[in-house]
Amino acid sequence: MDPRRLLDDSDGNGDSPPEPKRSRTARPSLASVIGEVLKGNSLQNICSALEPVLRKVVSEEVERGLGLNAPQPIHRSNPPLQIKAPELESTLQLCFAKRISQPVFTGSKIEDEEGKPLRILLVHVQGNQRVPTSLPYPIKVEIVVLYGDFLANEECKDWTKEQFNDKIVRERTGKRPLITGDVILTLRHGSAQVAGLTFTDNSSWIRSRTFRLGARVVPGTCSESRILEAFTKPFVVRDHRGELYKKHHPPSLSDEVWRLEKIGKDGAFHGRLDAGGINTVQDLLKLWVVDHTRLRAILGNGMSDKVFEVMIKHASTCIMGNKQYVLRTETQTVVFNPICQLVGFMVDEKICSTRDLVGLQRGYIEDLVRCAYTNWNSLEVVDGQPGENTLPSQD
Repeated sequence: MDPRRLLDDSDGNGDSPPEPKRSRTARPSLASVIGEVLKGNSLQNICSALEPVLRKVVSEEVERGLGLNAPQPIHRSNPPLQIKAPELESTLQLCFAKRISQPVFTGSKIEDEEGKPLRILLVHVQGNQRVPTSLPYPIKVEIVVLYGDFLANEECKDWTKEQFNDKIVRERTGKRPLITGDVILTLRHGSAQVAGLTFTDNSSWIRSRTFRLGARVVPGTCSESRILEAFTKPFVVRDHRGELYKKHHPPSLSDEVWRLEKIGKDGAFHGRLDAGGINTVQDLLKLWVVDHTRLRAILGNGMSDKVFEVMIKHASTCIMGNKQYVLRTETQTVVFNPICQLVGFMVDEKICSTRDLVGLQRGYIEDLVRCAYTNWNSLEVVDGQPGENTLPSQD
């Protein structure tokens, strides 16, 4: 506004009556302040007029400056940091003394690979070595079932209790407890036997289709900082109905041939062997000794050399017994073991090993073996000294 106009207006309205006071005092504008100066008001009046304007300007500028420089709030989605004391590395660990005998069937007792009850040991871990040890007091140990994919890297040695506990398998809804028997053991002098343990359900319903057995210390029964848990290698648990088709370890001579590894009952290989007159483990081993080429031809190209070797290796673990078979010819009395291996010759009612006789040609011995094989059912059976089953290598 022009100051002169303000001055003229003020002079021209000097006689007009004053306006009534408002209930709220209006804040003076800059123009009115200048007008007061021009009218020659006192310094006190000028200061009083300028003070509200200056306060407003300063206040607005300060607020704007603070708004620009203030730090922006940081929004964190992460949960508050929780500090947890690290677990001390333990040198004590539970372990299973031997591997589990397989296959495992529901309802059948779980045994080790020697056919004995499982045993839990306490060991002191020193690098890659495990030294049996014991505590001066007994501790309680619980047997649990783990998922087969727990700790896929078995070289790992730093799993936590939480990782172990998270992999414990619970029974399916409406089912009995997954394992029955002595699941709570007392470990004394560093050892405890696991007796009467059986599975009530198979392992086909979980992702890995395998279980592990685990062992952990029952909380509150040990004053040590921590004893690492034990666990077996993964294994399959089959329904007990599959036990009817169980392979025998070791097989017996009279076992049907499908009891051998890699030969399924009523499968293709079983059918081929049956058609070739090979019904028992003894039949198979006799043909392997006499004419392994024919045995290989009967099974055909469908069985790889590797699978064939697995089958023969399993068959060769059979218990031979002490029966011996005698072939009498016009000039010789020859003795064979139950799988048609030549044991020796009968001289003065005593069996002499072929190593004790000189001048015997290999072709002559092979002829005797073939003769015995052809006339096997007519050989004389006698009791002799039990011998080892030493299958000859086939070139």
